[in-house]
Amino acid sequence: MTHALQAVIFDVDGTLADTERDGHRPAFNAAFKEYGLDWNWDVPRYGELLAVTGGKERMRTFCAGHRPDFLSRPDADALIAELHQAKTRHYVAFMERRAIPPRPGVVRLIRELQTAGIRLAIATTTTPANVDALLRHTLHALPPVTFEVIGAGDIVPAKKPAPDIYTWVLGKLGLPPSACLAVEDSRNGVLAARGAGLPVLVAQSSYTLGEDFTGAAAVLSDLGEPDRPARVIAGIAPERGMADAAYLARLHAACFLPR
Repeated sequence: MTHALQAVIFDVDGTLADTERDGHRPAFNAAFKEYGLDWNWDVPRYGELLAVTGGKERMRTFCAGHRPDFLSRPDADALIAELHQAKTRHYVAFMERRAIPPRPGVVRLIRELQTAGIRLAIATTTTPANVDALLRHTLHALPPVTFEVIGAGDIVPAKKPAPDIYTWVLGKLGLPPSACLAVEDSRNGVLAARGAGLPVLVAQSSYTLGEDFTGAAAVLSDLGEPDRPARVIAGIAPERGMADAAYLARLHAACFLPR
C-alpha cells in the first residue's frame, strides 16, 4: 500500500512565527495590567508556562502555583475568561502595530506546497482571532484563503498534547492521518499529532530548544532558506538544506516504509 502526501497541517505559534515571547507574553502582561493585577510573566516564567497549552489553562496553572487565593474567588473562572479575551485584544493590536515576521522558510514552503497541489490546514490551540491576526499581518504575502481548514481555540475541549484538534482537522479535510504530515515546534505538538496518527516534522523554536521530540520524523532548527540552510537536529536531512515540498513528501513516505 502506498501513502502519498496529500495535506500538510501546520501549528501556528512558534511554527509559522516566533510569536510566544514577543507577542503572546506581552499581551498577557498588558491584560493583567488592565485588570489591576500585579502578575508579570517574564521570559523565563512564560517559557515554563508553555508546558501547558491554552491561555486560560496557563493562567490557572500560574495561579495554582503563585496566586492560589485568586482561584478561591467565586468569579475566578469568569475573570480568567475575561482576561483571556483582553489578552487576545492586546495581541491583535500588537500584531497590527508591528507584525512579527514569519519564521525562515515558512512562506517559501507554503508556496511550494500550493504549487505541488498539497492541501494546507492549521491545527492550533490559539484563538481564531489570533490566527486571523497572524495571517493578515505576518503572512500577508500569501493568498487570503491559503489554509483550507483552520482548527483553533476551544473548537475541541481537550487541547494539545491531546490529539483532538488534529482529529477534528482530519475530519474536515476528509483524509486519513496516513495522507498528511504535521509541522510543529514543541513536544506537546508532537504528542498531539502522533496521537492522531500523523508523522511530524519539527522546526524547533526559541522556547522549545532541547525539548524531547521523540516520535518526530525529523527535527530541524527551522525550515531553511536558500541562503540560510537549516541545521539538522535529528532524522532525515533535507537535500538542499531546507524543507521544500519534495523533502516533505520524502519524509512522509519514509514514515510508512516496512520496518
